[in-house]
Amino acid sequence: MTSSRAVRIAILLCLFVVLAAELPCAAAPPQTAAAPEGQVLHIFTGKSVVINMQSRMTRVLSSNPVVIETLATSPTQVVVEGKSAGKSSLILWDETGHSQILDVVVDPDLSGLRAAIQHAYPDEQIAVQADGSHLILSGNVPDAHTSEDLGKMAGLYSTQVVNSLLVSVTHERQVLLEVKFAEVDRTRLEQFGINILNVGATNTIGSLSTQQFGPPTSASTSGSGSGGGGGGSSGSSLSGRGSITVPDLLNIFIFRPDMNLGVTIKDLQQKSILQILAEPNLMALNGQKASFLAGGEFPVPVVQGGQNIGMVTIQFRPFGVKLEFTGYIGKDNILRLHVAPEVSALDYTNAVTISGFTVPALSTRRAETEIELKDGQSFGIAGLLDHRLQTQMSKIPGIGDIPVLGQLFRSRTINRSNTELLVLVTPHIIDPVRDQAAAPALPTLPLPFLDVPKYDKTIPGASKAAPPAPVSSKQP
Repeated sequence: MTSSRAVRIAILLCLFVVLAAELPCAAAPPQTAAAPEGQVLHIFTGKSVVINMQSRMTRVLSSNPVVIETLATSPTQVVVEGKSAGKSSLILWDETGHSQILDVVVDPDLSGLRAAIQHAYPDEQIAVQADGSHLILSGNVPDAHTSEDLGKMAGLYSTQVVNSLLVSVTHERQVLLEVKFAEVDRTRLEQFGINILNVGATNTIGSLSTQQFGPPTSASTSGSGSGGGGGGSSGSSLSGRGSITVPDLLNIFIFRPDMNLGVTIKDLQQKSILQILAEPNLMALNGQKASFLAGGEFPVPVVQGGQNIGMVTIQFRPFGVKLEFTGYIGKDNILRLHVAPEVSALDYTNAVTISGFTVPALSTRRAETEIELKDGQSFGIAGLLDHRLQTQMSKIPGIGDIPVLGQLFRSRTINRSNTELLVLVTPHIIDPVRDQAAAPALPTLPLPFLDVPKYDKTIPGASKAAPPAPVSSKQP
């Protein structure tokens, strides 16, 4: 009896202690469990963090689902994963309606970029920082080429890179490019024609020609007459005191006195060799781009669309000899060149007509290459060919169509145009004068051949000058 009563008393005491511990909490006024001022949660892209709450959660909200993704694994636990670089707000509600707000910043994982920069440039102190989706590079680099390479490396991790690297050199070396544009002209002009002369019964000269080449002319001191035939010319008898003049030197003249028949055959070939188009010299800073254009611009009508549909505007397109290059100087004075030469000309044979405007086409020969050379070495770009064939034939109607015999009454001109573009490039490294180097002395005039103090007594110190040497009085 006594033991059971003691057990009841112990149970009542335990219940009293439990109720006494819970009553103050139930009587406490509600409070908002807000995050402290300026509290920020940083997460790397692709990483996750676990947030444990003291009370049971009822709702979770992300203001920017593109940046973070949330997953409630239990009533008091939520997992936050960084999806992309940026900022977002995370709001958590508990059973009592209280809310807690966290500012979440997702930064890109820069450990790989820092390791790559340290491996590529171990002697440089480069700092990499992230501000949301932006990457900021800071530090000092020896040249602009290094700064450009670091910017490209950072571009692999983010499309928004702020390059704040400072080039610490006091001067920049420059690249001088000597370029020669030459056109090897292999044009061949072939001409062939026949003129037939005949002396008639009245001692007059008649000629038969296709009119492509000038016929022979005649001169005499006696009577003259006129002869028929296509391309006839006046003259005198070949057996008299007259003379026949052939207009071109490169001809073959045959005359048969017994038949009073003469034939002039013209067979001519012309060849061209070489032509220099341009010889520009361009200079640019290390890593900078330079361009050259010797030519002009031609107007091109452009038909507008949209609200201005049907309206024609004029734009100008360049043509001629063009060159663009970018030079980089390595640590061992090896030049890396990116060269893009171009030669274009207006081509009216392939022209088009737009709204009444005749727009010529462009005949273009272009090359683009990247090469490494030492200072003073040269390289050439060749093989840019332009082949054209133009044939012109003239004949006497009717007679010129007769097989075999008709060849004597035809003349033709064949123009084979075969040009090759040759580009010769020679780079040089130009190092400007440093700030601490002494400036060269100014040029001085040469000393006069006379000792002025000996002859001009007005100059200070002239009295101390040695007297002039005596002149011999002996006569020769």
